[in-house]
Amino acid sequence: MPISPNQGSSGGGTLVTITGTNLSGTTAVRFGTRSATAVTNVSPTQVTAISPSGSGAVGVTVTTPGGTSNPIPFFYVGAPFKQSLSPDSGSTTGGQTVTINGTGLTSASSVAFGANTAVPTVVSDSQITVVTPAGAAGTVGVTVTTAGGTNNGLSYTYVSVPTVTSVAPAAGPTSGGTPVTVTGTGLTSATQVTFDGDPAPFTVISDSTLSAVTPPGAAGPVDVVVTNDAGSATATDAFTYVAGPGI
Repeated sequence: MPISPNQGSSGGGTLVTITGTNLSGTTAVRFGTRSATAVTNVSPTQVTAISPSGSGAVGVTVTTPGGTSNPIPFFYVGAPFKQSLSPDSGSTTGGQTVTINGTGLTSASSVAFGANTAVPTVVSDSQITVVTPAGAAGTVGVTVTTAGGTNNGLSYTYVSVPTVTSVAPAAGPTSGGTPVTVTGTGLTSATQVTFDGDPAPFTVISDSTLSAVTPPGAAGPVDVVVTNDAGSATATDAFTYVAGPGI
């Protein structure tokens, strides 16, 4: 006499289907010593019921006018507990593999990033991985659902790929040290600014503006690249290093 699912939340409320024979006239379904609710005799071979609260492994029995069945095992599962999520930001296009650590994750069936869900891969009871679905720019809550229930409390930030529309001033000495203003979009989450591949110190002013100080460079035009967790934007030959005069 199989039961499906054979595990559920320790808080109860799991709808289970019990399949067997001679189930007509079912009068009770018990999980251990506790009675299930909403018992429905679907057919002579099938009964549904909603599990009561409980813990650990219990035997499920069906009682009919003909007697009580042998017990079949049902396992109560506690709600998951999440400890950490890494990485905690990525592209709005999704596709990033995220690792979630915690406890009670063996039966994880879905992970929601805001309103969008994905199916996780269970590594162990303490770890799952999941590929992020696409989402709108901003921070969303992350919810893990298992047979034991749901848990949230962690967050993930969707980041748009940056764009660069201008660099001003567009020229400066090869010695570096020129303060420049970079304008574009998606700059709030910038993690690096480079001039010809050399990192420059920078400060984010707004999502559309950041300021940077040029590193030393060879004379000539160079690319300016802004990078965040979603990708990079390249402004080709946007800044020109100018050699100082010689006499």
